[in-house]
Amino acid sequence: MMFEALRKYINQYTSSEISEGAFDTVSKSFTPKHLLKRQFLLQAGDVCKYTAFIVKGAMRQYSLVNGVENIVYFGIENWWMSDRESFTMLTPSQFNIDALEDCDLLLITHDKVQLLKESVPQWNKMAAQMDHRHSIAMQKRIHDAISLTAEDRFLNLIKSNPEFMQRFPQNMIASYLGITPESLSRIRKKLAKK
Repeated sequence: MMFEALRKYINQYTSSEISEGAFDTVSKSFTPKHLLKRQFLLQAGDVCKYTAFIVKGAMRQYSLVNGVENIVYFGIENWWMSDRESFTMLTPSQFNIDALEDCDLLLITHDKVQLLKESVPQWNKMAAQMDHRHSIAMQKRIHDAISLTAEDRFLNLIKSNPEFMQRFPQNMIASYLGITPESLSRIRKKLAKK
């Protein structure tokens, strides 16, 4: 069942069991959605109306600059997908979010997130933990982008998210790392020789 993944996620982040009543409130705040591969959750220029919890599948968030895709985020099972700025500020997004595989999602609106923060303490605790981890991950990603070589960024990605290598094509991994597919190919060949 789709909601069981969300229940496990909340329990994991709060290190406690959410009560039936509280989880009933949480689950009623979400809408299940199925996206087919290549379908959009969000298109650049639109306001991001939902945050999606990925129950099954893989997604990407990217911008297009002069026809070139710049991937800023991948999402897989038990991850969240949204344009945080557009979702929070209700401003047009500069990003596209689409499905790289068929996806089962649980969608929640900004208003419902706020209601859960006010009415379900475990949701609030989970959201705070997620925000901390997100901030740390973003800080690390910025540091890596300006301080590390492409090879070191690739090695860090393999170490932190090895499943990405099986789930996403090489050209998308290269875009996420901010390098060309040719550069990534050279790095992989060099590492294979070691």
